[in-house]
Amino acid sequence: MSVMQHWHRETDSPQTGAASSEESKDTSAAREHPATVWWGFALRRAGRTVGSLFVIVSVAFVVVRLSAGDPVRQALGPTAPPSLVAERRAQLGLDHSLWRQYTDYLAGLVHGDLGTSVLTGQPVADVVAGRLPQSLLLAACAVVVTLLVAIPVGLTTAVLTREGRNRGLELGFNGASGLTTAVPEFLLATGLVIVFGLWWPVLPVAGSDTTASYVLPVIALAAPSSALIARVARVEGLKVLGRDYMRTARSKRLPTTTLYLRHALPNMLTAVLTLAGTVAAGMVAATALVEQVFNWPGLGYALIQAITGRDYNIVGGIALVYAALIILINLFVDILLALLDRRTTLLER
Repeated sequence: MSVMQHWHRETDSPQTGAASSEESKDTSAAREHPATVWWGFALRRAGRTVGSLFVIVSVAFVVVRLSAGDPVRQALGPTAPPSLVAERRAQLGLDHSLWRQYTDYLAGLVHGDLGTSVLTGQPVADVVAGRLPQSLLLAACAVVVTLLVAIPVGLTTAVLTREGRNRGLELGFNGASGLTTAVPEFLLATGLVIVFGLWWPVLPVAGSDTTASYVLPVIALAAPSSALIARVARVEGLKVLGRDYMRTARSKRLPTTTLYLRHALPNMLTAVLTLAGTVAAGMVAATALVEQVFNWPGLGYALIQAITGRDYNIVGGIALVYAALIILINLFVDILLALLDRRTTLLER
């Protein structure tokens, strides 16, 4: 008996049919009770979120405490009397054991207390509340620009280069997008500061006082991400354009907007949005260096300053906020994909 015959017999066996029937029943049951599926998904993800945050908090606490040295001595200076140093350490709870500091820190987090700055005495929660909106606005603008540029460029390039057409355009697109993707955000930001700060000073290169101040930081964050997503959008667009239903739609001579925006675009968005979620999470982290280059009054700038000054309470608090943002972005993308594509298995994980 040949391998193919054996395979056909296996797939036609009663056991396989029964298994398929059971799977169909499970799928039908899940569709009949969508609320149960969504509640299960929400509970699983909430548990994973809490667990991830707990691990991040624990690792950040240990790493920062063991690598920060004596922040009180650094803040007060080498000539400060030992009595003053000891008093300040007692105020911050640094005279307790590492385990006691850890449990006190966790208890404070439960009540929304991220600690107090070692250098200034300012509550870390106030630092986060004052600077987080600037970082979120910058990252949100960069994400919006990335999607508005990458998806149309990728789909348009796929349309123009399908079935081997416009070989020169394909090579140029791959070369330009590959080069742009390879440039780190902070290096691009530095180049933009040199160009528009020294050679052609038509845009502000520091601060966030005007709308024009957003242009260069957003470009620095969005350009590499746009190139990466555009490459993926083109590949997914080529796959969609080569499918039978697209050939049928073209044969009916549908309008261009209907053909590509209604039939092609929705079917390529799943992979693009999956990558966009990962890129957005990375973009939030990348704001730290970009804010430093452009002197942007955001959370990333405060983080770099805290690392330089070894203010580990601020470092730990901001790191926790960044981690929570990244986890929430990934959760949002998973929910969005589950809503857009009912065939996804995300709700079962």
